[in-house]
Amino acid sequence: MSHTVKEKSKLLARVRRIKGQVEAIERALEAELGCADVLQLVASVRGAVGGLTAELMEDHVRNHVLDPLDPADRRRGGEELLDVIRTYLK
Repeated sequence: MSHTVKEKSKLLARVRRIKGQVEAIERALEAELGCADVLQLVASVRGAVGGLTAELMEDHVRNHVLDPLDPADRRRGGEELLDVIRTYLK
């Protein structure tokens, strides 16, 4: 079973909180709040997404790079992680 399936409810709760934060940015822009207030909201979303990303990456490393006994599975897990990191750093 995939680690994202095992942690599904916890991950979905985090995503829903992020969704709420993004909606708060939308409401702030519609209400024409000051740029400092909007920037603070954006920074909060960035931090939340970064935290979610770090958690998923850590779980991926633990479950698909460190734990697999089959070298092919370990290599595949490492390659998948490198692909994500390349995308993340663009």
